[in-house]
Amino acid sequence: MDKKIDPKRTWPKGYEPKEDPGEDLSIRLGLMTNILNKKTEKKLNTDIFKVMATRRSTRKFSKNPVEKWKIDKILAAADTAPTAGNFQGFEIFYISDKDTKEELVKAANKQAYVNTPLVLVFCMNPTRVKLDFPAKVIMKFSIQDATLAAAYSQLAASALGLSSIWIGMFDEERVKEIIGTELRPTSLLCVGYPIKKRPAKQRRQLKELIHVVEKKD
Repeated sequence: MDKKIDPKRTWPKGYEPKEDPGEDLSIRLGLMTNILNKKTEKKLNTDIFKVMATRRSTRKFSKNPVEKWKIDKILAAADTAPTAGNFQGFEIFYISDKDTKEELVKAANKQAYVNTPLVLVFCMNPTRVKLDFPAKVIMKFSIQDATLAAAYSQLAASALGLSSIWIGMFDEERVKEIIGTELRPTSLLCVGYPIKKRPAKQRRQLKELIHVVEKKD
């Protein structure tokens, strides 16, 4: 193991790993390798179907912070999401500053629940998608990449006993200004512990959801 590898080359400022003599920093920081393979500190729900069926959006969160190891896994989940050509045309802004969260509340139509213990802003980055297609198609791929990543993070949060709210209504230009980027934001994912857990809502009838396309004569 090369102990001389500088973790600053791979970890973003403010999200550096704790010193771990047994960790090989030469491994891709792919949160998958360095985080998901680590021993889980608490029991989590590994039944993906139950996680999906019981997930609920929450607008009232407790002030209890989200544990660092859970944040790691939520980000790791985003890192596993499928992307066009595996070019990973998205980036995530992890908002740790209280004042920044309050500014995001204003940018998101004053939705107070944006100010939660964990706030992630998912942005598209079409320049990462190195495929020979028209710009319009590349943009579409990048939006899909960012959306899938956010969805994976949301399900991971639910599996970890947390709740979340997906924010899609916000002033894009103002959000870009607040987080300091030219990348277009696609969603804000606000995560925390719910004050009260609620049962899943009823869904529509399958006949309203599924359309079978049969072979034409």
